[in-house]
Amino acid sequence: MRWSETLAPTRMHRVAVVAPDELLRDVLVLVADEGVCDIDELRQNPPSLAADALQRMLSHQQGRSTTAAATTGSISPVLVPDAPDIGALESNARYRELAGEAEMDRIRGQALSSHSVAAVAGWCPSSAMAGLTDRLRSVGGAVVPLAEPPGSAPPTLLPQTGASGAFQPLVDTYGTVPYRDVNPSVLAGVAYAVMFGMMFGDLGHGLLLVAAGLLLRAGHPRALSHLSRLAPFLMTAGAASAAFGLAYGEAFGPTGIVPALWLKPLDHPTTLLAVAIAIGGALLAVSYGFGITNRWREEGVAGAALALSGIAGAALYLGLAVTALGLYIHVATAEVFGAVLALSGLALGFLGCLSKAGGRAVGAVQATIETFDATVRIGSNTISFARLAAFGLTHAALGYIIWKGTLALWHQGVPFWLPAVLIFIAGNAAAFALEGLVAAVQALRLEYYEMFSRIFVREGRRYRPWRIPTATLKEDECSPG
Repeated sequence: MRWSETLAPTRMHRVAVVAPDELLRDVLVLVADEGVCDIDELRQNPPSLAADALQRMLSHQQGRSTTAAATTGSISPVLVPDAPDIGALESNARYRELAGEAEMDRIRGQALSSHSVAAVAGWCPSSAMAGLTDRLRSVGGAVVPLAEPPGSAPPTLLPQTGASGAFQPLVDTYGTVPYRDVNPSVLAGVAYAVMFGMMFGDLGHGLLLVAAGLLLRAGHPRALSHLSRLAPFLMTAGAASAAFGLAYGEAFGPTGIVPALWLKPLDHPTTLLAVAIAIGGALLAVSYGFGITNRWREEGVAGAALALSGIAGAALYLGLAVTALGLYIHVATAEVFGAVLALSGLALGFLGCLSKAGGRAVGAVQATIETFDATVRIGSNTISFARLAAFGLTHAALGYIIWKGTLALWHQGVPFWLPAVLIFIAGNAAAFALEGLVAAVQALRLEYYEMFSRIFVREGRRYRPWRIPTATLKEDECSPG
């Protein structure tokens, strides 16, 4: 996969699956077996014979309380090549086949028919078009490309492999990436690791996280094997923590195992605070870059220029930053340039808000409030990154207290060596659990509220292909769920 393909959802085509009325079921069986079409649901149809039969069976089964599996959600539907007799399926308690026929009837109910030809519309990934076309041709069906309806929103299918797929859960828990937007999962993963590492900087604790990630990826412990997708987070966050631990000279606290390659947090809190805000400023700038690209894709040049999460907001942000820098280094040119840039962004943002508010006096008041809020949020969001230093200092302070307590007992003599070791282990375990949880939550909060709020302004729709496997119906089979 090329790197550019990780930045955007898979290309989708608007299609219609077309077949003669009498062959529609045969064609849809292959569509379901292929499992690549996200079928439009245009209307709500009344329950079919198969759905009614399945419901009767489930009600009867639940009334008898013979199995806890007999619920609609626990049944994996299957389809058979030839249309079965619904009464026979009900008599033989064939749950899966009945569930499959109920699904088939639901999709067939979405078909539009004219002149003995039926069609269902939906979306299909471009990479799956050729295979689906070849397969349907064998039974008299066809896949017809359609023009995208104006204002349509194709479903989003994102890569599940590589770095993009590894960090995709970070984005998915916030929302579905709109089809036309750039996918920031790699940025999200890198930013999360850096922020977590700065707050949880300790070589020993970081290596423990890496080891935990490796175990989880290998499927251990088995009780947590379903969380294996989280392994990349643990490993990258642990690696970042170990790197910052080397920078801070922390390894299970200030034990002296490693020297400080950069600074000791408790000795240089002001420097750490300045660096944290600088990192936050850089991440906000990158977020505005993603926001500009996404607004451009969604609304065109004008929409990107007038959006407070687009060019207008970026100009306001950069203008304020340049002005602040000019004031700090006493350069009048930077102050003037920054002020002009900030005012230009403010004016563009005001016009964008005014346009969306419908103009007039009420719209002007609303636009004024929104642009004022955007200006205030830029300052508060930037300062919010100071927590990277604050929690980094807290972690270092806890490590210092634990280590000093350990040394104080150790120097009391041999009878106190065991209590000293226990305090060291218990203290580090508590700091690891408490600070690890705090850093994980705070890094996630910064991503969602400070970064993603600029990258995304709308919600996408997840790609949900209609997928039901085909099975052969045997007379001696019985499938009770």
